[in-house]
Amino acid sequence: MMKAVVMTTAGGPEVLQVQERDIPTISADEVLIRVHAAGVNRPDVLQRLGKYPAPQGVVQDVLGLEVAGTIAAIGENVKELNLGDRVMALVAGGGYAEFVAAHSGVCIPLPESLTFEEAAAMPETIYTVWHNVFQRANLTKGERILIHGGAGGIGSTAILLSKLWGAEVATTVRGAAKKEFVKQLGADIIIDYSTSDFEMGLKDKGVDVVLDFIGGEYFEKNIHVLREEGRLVYINAMQGVKVTLNILKLMQKRLTITGSTLRNRDSAFKEALTADIKAHLLPLINERKLILPIYKVVPFVEAWEAHRLMESSEILGKIVLSF
Repeated sequence: MMKAVVMTTAGGPEVLQVQERDIPTISADEVLIRVHAAGVNRPDVLQRLGKYPAPQGVVQDVLGLEVAGTIAAIGENVKELNLGDRVMALVAGGGYAEFVAAHSGVCIPLPESLTFEEAAAMPETIYTVWHNVFQRANLTKGERILIHGGAGGIGSTAILLSKLWGAEVATTVRGAAKKEFVKQLGADIIIDYSTSDFEMGLKDKGVDVVLDFIGGEYFEKNIHVLREEGRLVYINAMQGVKVTLNILKLMQKRLTITGSTLRNRDSAFKEALTADIKAHLLPLINERKLILPIYKVVPFVEAWEAHRLMESSEILGKIVLSF
């Protein structure tokens, strides 16, 4: 048996309770990870609220999309991993538990210099940013990217990676603390959306790429600030999924509008994405050039507190559960 943080019903943070569960069984292509730390993400909050169910076949009442730990068991087809190996992994659910099953192809080896807490903060955000900003939007050196919500987990990761790639970064945040936080991450243009309109601030400069999770009224503003051949990438639409598009503007600027979700993609896609991340980002992680900011480490038995913090909009970077 193992301890797991269980969502007893859809609702507020208080529905998260620690219960005993059976240790997961693994398939021939999977490994069992003894979890030492697990990342907390916005999709976890949405799932807890009953708005983002896990894919079919994945445990529905144990949240968690990213973990770091040690290999406790290995499926018969797994050749590249060994018992005791330190790894981080992207999972489709079940990460808030002492043990989780993961496909071997999405496990990334950890350098000794990286703590489990640092590692657990990475998979969900680096996978999302790498795929959307660099694979789909093809951000390149010398371009300017607008990252909405730069102080959060995705936003801070996007700022760090964009700067490492030689791009100029504009970002939107709210409040003095978040402005200072993203400035320390390297953001070049910082717009407080509570006091300024980002469209007005960027319409003359323009941007090449926009990474947005807001949707709603931001859509047209994003279109207006994009330069010719610009790319608009959506990873969520928290303020509305239905928007109005001026097709002529799209044609005149030769814009690309795209987006993706990661959780429901098949294992072949995630394996290929993992291989790309190992090739391009693991060297940066090993050299500690890419270390994500952690706002707070919370004991897993207090997962409700981690979710309360997520919903408070107080956080700067990532929240991690320790086991």
